[in-house]
Amino acid sequence: MKETSLSQKVYSALRDKILSNQLLPGTRLKEDQWAKKLEVNRIAVREALNRLYGENLLKKGEKGGYYVKSMEAGDIHELRELREVLELGALRLAIQKITAAHIEEMNKICDDFTSMYKNGYYGGACEADVRFHEMFFNIIGNEKLKNVYISSNIPIFHLKLGQSSAYMNDFELTDKEHRAILNALIKKDLPEAETLLVKHLLRGEVSATEIE
Repeated sequence: MKETSLSQKVYSALRDKILSNQLLPGTRLKEDQWAKKLEVNRIAVREALNRLYGENLLKKGEKGGYYVKSMEAGDIHELRELREVLELGALRLAIQKITAAHIEEMNKICDDFTSMYKNGYYGGACEADVRFHEMFFNIIGNEKLKNVYISSNIPIFHLKLGQSSAYMNDFELTDKEHRAILNALIKKDLPEAETLLVKHLLRGEVSATEIE
């Protein structure tokens, strides 16, 4: 496998684990450990870590090394605003292009989310949440726009959840909100879909920043 393909493999694996909260803030990512786990060389891991650092998902330690980055309230607010702009734009295009196949896929993602959180697979539920929002961009088929979104898509809803069932209500609300957004898309009711999406992202920000 080419070096670029190996690096992409590591990047995708680590990014998915960070976004689904399987790698928690403060976790150190060591080149040798991940090279062994993913059966690649250390150069591929180093390139992936540098890329994740460039996307602001990692930070460098005082004595070197890469760590999963924690986010402050200001970071979360800015991220929510960025996602709102990108996702609303995608929603307006997606509602014109959505097909029966897209609807079937989004329904399956919603069902996966429900099954995962109800059975205690919280990391899997977070992955399904990411897939739901990325579907807006898959429907459009604009790779440039999707790449911009992916580089900014840090799911604010996940930041508080960890691997705990303590925030089960957040999972249940997210499940209902996803299905309501999908129903608005099916009806091609853009104003309703936009309103639901904005409320969904705002609640994610509040949930992520609320005091324990």
